[in-house]
Amino acid sequence: MNALKRAKRAADKAGIALSEWEGEFIEGVTDRIKTYGRAFGDPEKGAPGQALSSMQGRKLKEITAKANGEAPKRRWGRKGPGTAEG
Repeated sequence: MNALKRAKRAADKAGIALSEWEGEFIEGVTDRIKTYGRAFGDPEKGAPGQALSSMQGRKLKEITAKANGEAPKRRWGRKGPGTAEG
């Protein structure tokens, strides 16, 4: 819950506008945690003691990085355009 609040607060403080989807994500996850104690229903997606699944945690880190003005990290280790592989 605190991580969700910090991400939202950091975006507001920095004047970064979150996309509609990001705002709904934070609000929806917060509501699910308040209601069910965690934000996912499938026990294979995260440990029972965790509030967020691994993918929800990843998205929260991306939102926090955006709010802090950090460049998005590349996913899946892909090479950028114009780079040769091997």
